Formats: sequence, structure tokens, C-alpha cells
Amino acid sequence: MTDPTRTPRQVVDATIGDIRPLDADASAAAAGAMDGKVKPLRSLGVLEHLAARVAGIQATTAPHVDAPALVVCAADHGVAADGVSAYPQEVTGLMLQGFASGTAAVGVLARQAGARLVVADLGVLSPPSLRPGDNEVLDRRVRAGTASSAAGPAMTVAEAEQAVAHGIELAARLIEDGADLVGLGEMGIGSTTTASALTAALLDRDPARLVGPGTGVTGDALARKVRRVDAILARHRGATDPWDVLARMGGLEVAALAGVVLGCASRRVPVLLDGFITTAAALVAWRLAPLSVDAMIAGHLSPEPGHVVQLEALGLEPVLTLRMRLGEGSGAALAIPVVRSAVAVLIQMGSFADLGLVEQTPTA
Repeated sequence: MTDPTRTPRQVVDATIGDIRPLDADASAAAAGAMDGKVKPLRSLGVLEHLAARVAGIQATTAPHVDAPALVVCAADHGVAADGVSAYPQEVTGLMLQGFASGTAAVGVLARQAGARLVVADLGVLSPPSLRPGDNEVLDRRVRAGTASSAAGPAMTVAEAEQAVAHGIELAARLIEDGADLVGLGEMGIGSTTTASALTAALLDRDPARLVGPGTGVTGDALARKVRRVDAILARHRGATDPWDVLARMGGLEVAALAGVVLGCASRRVPVLLDGFITTAAALVAWRLAPLSVDAMIAGHLSPEPGHVVQLEALGLEPVLTLRMRLGEGSGAALAIPVVRSAVAVLIQMGSFADLGLVEQTPTA
């Protein structure tokens, strides 16, 4: 599927060039159709907004979510060696085994949502040992984890470009197989530290407002995590170009997920964000291609303090608020049935016109 005649950067640039804005006419038509349904005006709240948004993303007045998919990208972070997580790095590889066997939370929730689950290894230090019957973990390894961003660049720009290109290829693979909505998930010990640094750099925000417990660090450990993010930002002060920021701070799975966003946006497929880390990837995609935000839907609101800051910057309203901070794509998986329901109401629900009644007149 990858074109060997093009460099990763050429793949990314071509993909960005194909991104178009939300189809305002299709979105407005869907909103108007929802106003005419047999119900009090605007009584379905966020469902009505979701139906109109999916219509605008897909550029059709008959949107569909028949074959949702979840893609989980995994990689390790060099900064994890600095004690910023409650868990050792070996957990990343072990969790991939759970993803492959279907016993991890995202596997359970993906099945409940009727979504295909695809897992990709972008740079796990200890790749999982798969057993007969396990689902495939796609090998998209760029390197064996990033370097510590507190000591220097997490990776080279070329490696960042390769990871983003891998994400674009993953999106293309899913869409060519029929996926019409793609949810994002991630796994990587140390990822919330990386996401905090990325978010602070891309949005020029104080890391004290962004850094949260991640896997559960509190007290002195949380204070150490804040200091580590401060140190990362100080070391890379002056980096503003999104490619430079991504390469300096990481991580490989974040870069790949940014590529998935770009790939879906270029093909008019809605992208369902999960929590703090996947939304950091969305920020990278947005900085690389501002129009890509038009393809995004926020699955849920994480209690990580930086997540609300990210969503405000992107102008997105979360579908769910369940106080979840697991990651893995769990919030995106739970939001899939809500998005499907919104589209079903638009397509299947009767209207006042069907009953020969006068439609309600919308007010401001």
C-alpha cells in the first residue's frame, strides 16, 4: 500500500494537500432535517450536532457509520526512565499482549461497539510474544522507543516523518477495508509526560495547568513529573515548528496517530478522539494541517487537566464525560454507539412532514 517511490515527507505533504473543509451545505442540510423530526425542537441536544457534523465530514446528506474501527498505536518513551510513571516500561509490551488477545479494556469495549480493532507497534522496547489465536499486532516500528526528551531530541525529524507516514498508511488500510469512522487509541508508559510537553509547546501554555496523574502518580511523584515537563520545555525552548516540536518531544505513537488523523481527514472519514494523548496527536495534525480539525470528534473528556485545554483549542465538545483516564481508545470505543445513534436518528426517524404536520420554526 505504501508507495516506495515517495519519501515519508512527500506522503505526508500529498495527504495534507487532499484535505478539504467540512461540507457546510451537507452539515446545514442535516441540521435542518433534524429540526424537522417528530420531536421538540433541538431536544436531542448533542446527538443533533453529531449527526450534522458527520454529514459535513462525509459530505453527504445521508451519512453512515456502518463499519467503525479503532486503531491503537503503541511505543515507548525515553522519558519514562526518569520516574514519571507509576508503572515500569515493560508494561507497554505486556499491554500489547492484552490487546492482541482481546482481554484488555479496549478489546472488550471494541467488541461491544461492533468495531474492528487494529493494533500497531511503532516502537515498543519489548515487543509482545503472541500466542496462537491472538490478533495481529502490525509491525510499524521506527525505532525501539524514543530517547529521553529531557536529555535531547526524542527522535529525528526523519523518524517523526516516518511515523506520521505509517499512520497515514494505517488510515488508508482501514478505509480501503470499509471503515467509515476511525477511533484513536494509544499505549506507552510515559506518554502523558510527552503529551503534556507537546501540548504546552504547541499551545504555549504553562505545564502546571496541563500535567496530571496519568497512570496514577500523586504527591511528590506528580511534582517531579511537573518539574520534568518544565525541564523538557526549557531544553527545547524556541521550538515552534510542529515537525521540530514533534521530533524533540516525541513520541512515535503520537506521531503515527497524527498521521491517522491526516489520512482520515484527506478521505472525509470522521476521526473519533480518545483522551489526553490522542488529543495531543490531534493537536500535531491540526498544526500540520489546520483543516484536519474539521474531521475530528471528541469521544470523551478525560479528567487529565490538560485535556479540556486541548479540546478548547480545537473547538471540540466531548460526547461523553465519564471521568475515565485509561487511554487505549476506551473513551472513543464507548462513544462509537452514540455517534452511530445520532446518524441513525437522522436517517431513520420520522418527520413532521411525513405526518402531514407543519414543521416547527427554529429560533435563534
